[in-house]
Amino acid sequence: MAGGAGRWGPLLGAKLFDLIVLAGAWSAHPPHSLAMMPYGKAWPVDTGVFFIPFSAAMLIAAFGALAAGWTTPWRYRWLLCVPSLGILALLVLTVIAFWPMNAALWYHGIASPRDTISDAESVAMARQWVELDWVRVAGAAAAFVAALRALTLPWPTEVAPRDSLVVRLLLWAFLAGVAAFVIWFVSNI
Repeated sequence: MAGGAGRWGPLLGAKLFDLIVLAGAWSAHPPHSLAMMPYGKAWPVDTGVFFIPFSAAMLIAAFGALAAGWTTPWRYRWLLCVPSLGILALLVLTVIAFWPMNAALWYHGIASPRDTISDAESVAMARQWVELDWVRVAGAAAAFVAALRALTLPWPTEVAPRDSLVVRLLLWAFLAGVAAFVIWFVSNI
C-alpha cells in the first residue's frame, strides 16, 4: 500500500481514542487525575506497547513505499514523502517532547521520589501535552490523506530522470539513519 495507507487509518483512530478517552481522563484535573495515566501495575497494558511497534512498522512501510516509488515523477512522489517524513517527524516529536512529559507527569502522579514538578507545573504540562497531541493527530490525518491519495492514483508510467550520485548517496544515508532510529525506537519498549 502506498505509504502504508492501510495502517494510517487504525493509527489515527487509536491516537484519537488515546487523546480523547485516555488523555481526557488523566488530564482532566491534574494532579489528582494523573493517577489515571495508563502506566504501572494498575493498567493491563502500557499504551507504548501498542504505539511503538505499530509506529515503527508504519515508518518502515512508509519509507519502503517511498523507496519503491523513488523513480516516479515528483507530482506523485511527494505523496509518498508526506507519510514517510510525517511519521518520522511525529516519532521524533514523541521522543523529544512526549516521553519526558510522560515521565514527569507519571512521577508526579504517583508521588515518586523522582518527581521534579509542582502541582501547578503538572496542570500546565498536562494542558501542553494535550495541545501537542492534537499536532500528532493532525499529522497522522495529513499522512493518511496523502497515503490514501497515492493509493488511489494510477501508478505513473513515466520514470523520473535518474538522480545524481550525491542525491542517491544522501537518500541511502538517510534511509540508514531511519533504520537506526527504528531499531533504537523499538528497543525502548
